[in-house]
Amino acid sequence: MRVAVFSAKPYDQTFLTRANSANRHELSFFDVRLSVDTAPLAKRFEAVCAFVNDHLYADVLEQLHASGTRLVALRSAGFNHVDLAAAERLGITVVRVPAYSPHAVAEHAVALVMSLNRMTYRAYNRVREGNFALDGLLGFDLFGKTVGVIGTGNIGLIFANIMHGFGCRVVASDPFPNPNAEPFVEYVPLASLYAQADIISLHCPLTPDTDHLINADAIAQMKQGVMLINTGRGRVVDTQAVIAGLKSGHIGRLGLDVYEEEEQLFFEDLSYKVIDDDQFMRLTTFHNVLITGHQAFFTAEALTNIAETTLANIDAFESGTGTLHRVVYDKQT
Repeated sequence: MRVAVFSAKPYDQTFLTRANSANRHELSFFDVRLSVDTAPLAKRFEAVCAFVNDHLYADVLEQLHASGTRLVALRSAGFNHVDLAAAERLGITVVRVPAYSPHAVAEHAVALVMSLNRMTYRAYNRVREGNFALDGLLGFDLFGKTVGVIGTGNIGLIFANIMHGFGCRVVASDPFPNPNAEPFVEYVPLASLYAQADIISLHCPLTPDTDHLINADAIAQMKQGVMLINTGRGRVVDTQAVIAGLKSGHIGRLGLDVYEEEEQLFFEDLSYKVIDDDQFMRLTTFHNVLITGHQAFFTAEALTNIAETTLANIDAFESGTGTLHRVVYDKQT
């Protein structure tokens, strides 16, 4: 098949080309994001391969359909950026990578916890400047602390298990409790989790129920000085409410790998530009905030799995055989 790959960075080209053994598909790489303006680049391509910040709304899908696209292959597990109702109406099949490396994301969440707790990012900069003072770097023992995990799918469960290994008590909230969590996780109502947890880590998908789940009301229920970690989806967190929580001291430490307005920022080099997102820039002024640019998934193992599953999805669609990780539109949502 002829496949137009959007948001294609050099590492995407490397891993997708490697997975495309025997050149069984014709891959064309575009480093721009898919949008209404760039959709014409996919003209006469049977398939489009997209990433998390590509636009796959109705107007884009209609353009793609009119120019011959019948398959959208997502290089991600999430699909909240796709209008599934429009895709079904147009007869466009949408497939995804349901699991690539849950360990990668879970381990990155742990890295944020450790870095924020011991302020290693601040210590690194101080030592480079010859400043060996310890004031402002005080951390706490993880052993014996209560960690709250919101969402216990594969990633959340691995994170919970790692924190259990540190000697933490782990409480969790999930509308669908994971039966594998029983040995080391205690499920509690969300309000109880907010009240008990010293550290809260978000691993839930973005749905209408979780959109701005972490808002002013939720933060008010949390412990004073709570550490909040988000490696899930940016819109699960209300940024304005979090900034207010940081200013008041209610949130003691914040680690983000995702941001609700990240589309205009992440995956690009903007070091030569003025960033005009005032909320994001305000976050960067806090000494107790650590932000990474949606890199939790970024390991060699994860990129290999993403590429291989994506190509396998395209194979299955073309041949009609094999496993097709299709995203099915649910009319009730």
